[in-house]
Amino acid sequence: MSATADATLTGRRVEEVLDRLAATGDRDACAAAEELVRVLMDFYGAGLARIVGGLADGLPAELLDDELVASLLTLHELHPEDVHTRIGRALGAARDPLEPVGFDAATGVLRLRPTASGGGCGCSGGEDADTRGVEDVLAAFAPEVTAVEIEPAPAPAPPLLQIGVRPPTSVRVP
Repeated sequence: MSATADATLTGRRVEEVLDRLAATGDRDACAAAEELVRVLMDFYGAGLARIVGGLADGLPAELLDDELVASLLTLHELHPEDVHTRIGRALGAARDPLEPVGFDAATGVLRLRPTASGGGCGCSGGEDADTRGVEDVLAAFAPEVTAVEIEPAPAPAPPLLQIGVRPPTSVRVP
């Protein structure tokens, strides 16, 4: 299982446990559980902040490329890269070659399109699976992205027609 799946699974598991507690109707137990989650998040966030602050040369690239580390740094607002850089890092880690067309920070919508070197067949059969895979990677690197829209690949340019001069002939016209 990938680090992203682990982080996502852990988040879902915490939500499930909190939902089960809420379903019991015991408001005090539910409030205590939510407070416990907040306290632990603050505790681990403070520890991560000390680690990041103690690294004189910044975080090594291999840590920034790690989906679990990136998701923890982003969760605690400690990631040193801006959202556009992290989106690029996520797309670099994604299986399919996609390039960003635009990101709307207000809505969280990221528009992507296949790169010219994608080599895909142009069919849309796997688009839902492609979107889910990209969204999973983006969840780790750039949780600010809440939705992904994949635009169709641009139509290939028609071949360039070369017009040249006529080759010289040996026939003389009087």
